[in-house]
Amino acid sequence: MLSRTADHLFWQSRYMERAENTARLLDVNYQAALLPQTPEVAMAGWRSLLSLFELLPAYTARYGEIDARRVQEFIVADETSPSSILNSLRAARENARAVRGTLTTEVWETTNQTWIEFRALLKSGLLARDPAELFEWVKLRSHLARGVTLGTMLQDEAVDFLRIGSYLERADNTARMLDVKFHAVVGEPREEPVLRRDPAAEFYHWSSVLRSVSGFEVYRKAYSNVIVPEKVAELLILNGAMPRSLAHCMGRVLHSLRRVANDQSDETLRQAGKLKAELDYGRINEIMANGLHAYLTQFLERVGDLGGDISRDFLI
Repeated sequence: MLSRTADHLFWQSRYMERAENTARLLDVNYQAALLPQTPEVAMAGWRSLLSLFELLPAYTARYGEIDARRVQEFIVADETSPSSILNSLRAARENARAVRGTLTTEVWETTNQTWIEFRALLKSGLLARDPAELFEWVKLRSHLARGVTLGTMLQDEAVDFLRIGSYLERADNTARMLDVKFHAVVGEPREEPVLRRDPAAEFYHWSSVLRSVSGFEVYRKAYSNVIVPEKVAELLILNGAMPRSLAHCMGRVLHSLRRVANDQSDETLRQAGKLKAELDYGRINEIMANGLHAYLTQFLERVGDLGGDISRDFLI
């Protein structure tokens, strides 16, 4: 496969996954904001969301104080925000358009129609009228794009590059979300928590974290007990059966990398395999003892390096 084709496929799936992940986190934060809480706690939730997307400096430079409606507008529909859903769906569509000959008609039409309908929904005022409905629509369109891809495309290198992009983006998002949400309550060892919460508030906090990755029912099935922060971290980091866990995502990345391996990708495969092995044989008590923030920061650095290695070996 030509490297430019692989590059477009990689980024098409990565941007579509990014749009879905952004919608998931916005939806959970919006639902949490409807619960009884102090203005300080509500503001901290929106601030953490901006921090997760690395948009806090850009937002404060433009708007100053945190305002829920402005934050949603900035992350969803701002053309100057590189991580906005609008720009993610546009980029997914443009990358798909560049490789229309590689995609099936259904995949292209789904991606193109998603972009067209999203702009129409924004113009209709749905974001201001019912944000939850818009976020749900974005998630469903991402599910549809994924299903059409797997259901209509030849399972060859093209699909492998789509999967690599999607799962790398998902792993990055899960790690960022867990880092920000975990330390909003727990903090690092020997540090004071950022927010002080009562047990009921903590339950809703961890429930929202799980719901943002469709993991609430999965957690109940896996652990059958009350929601404990350490178990949430274990589920989202080490449980390979959880579709949005770091272990599952890296397993899928490694599987597809092996299928597209070439003469210069040995080191990239080794690094991906090493990262996957550490997740397979890791223990949550060891991770927590050494500091979850340090672990996730290192993981994000390694995923970033892996993305660069993939680009060097396959996409340039």
